[in-house]
Amino acid sequence: MSESSFEKTNLGWQLGQSQQRLQEWWELKTAQNIPNVKLPSWFDSPILGAIAKAAFWLILALLAVWTSWQIWQLLRFYIHNFKKRNQTTDGIAKKIIKDLSVPEWLLRSQKLQKQGKYRQACRCLYMAVLQRLNDAGTVVYQPSRTDGEYLQLIQQLPQPVPYETLIRIHEQLYFGNTEADASIFEQCQQAYQQIKD
Repeated sequence: MSESSFEKTNLGWQLGQSQQRLQEWWELKTAQNIPNVKLPSWFDSPILGAIAKAAFWLILALLAVWTSWQIWQLLRFYIHNFKKRNQTTDGIAKKIIKDLSVPEWLLRSQKLQKQGKYRQACRCLYMAVLQRLNDAGTVVYQPSRTDGEYLQLIQQLPQPVPYETLIRIHEQLYFGNTEADASIFEQCQQAYQQIKD
């Protein structure tokens, strides 16, 4: 191996040298500005050193405990709110699907339709369809499922079109700008009749 194949310098070495020069310059400047102060003899006491060390570690431990407590309080708040939100949403949806049967959903739909509350009447028909699918074990109801997921799941059915109609109308009424009226309710009712037959 020849001498020319060795590196004579590199960036890392140069940075290290610059850092060392800067540290030496800082030590020199600070040493010149600090007058020689004689500390009292008791300041070098081993007892005082032990007390200072103990105080330092005690303060550090208390700071760690306090920080841990603050983090725990923050996490507990978020965990509590997360659980509460999920329990409320899931609990209501599960209660709705389990407490009402298909005939009860249909009865509600008729009452709401007579009152001119077409949006809610269409929703009841939608829920009646989900209840039918759940009761038959075809598509198990899950409150977290979206209309898009239900649309995918019903494709396995022999006649998915009436289901699609109800799900799409529900999606437009609750997540779009469509206004519910008697004609839209009539579409939902016809779709439901096709499913029932």
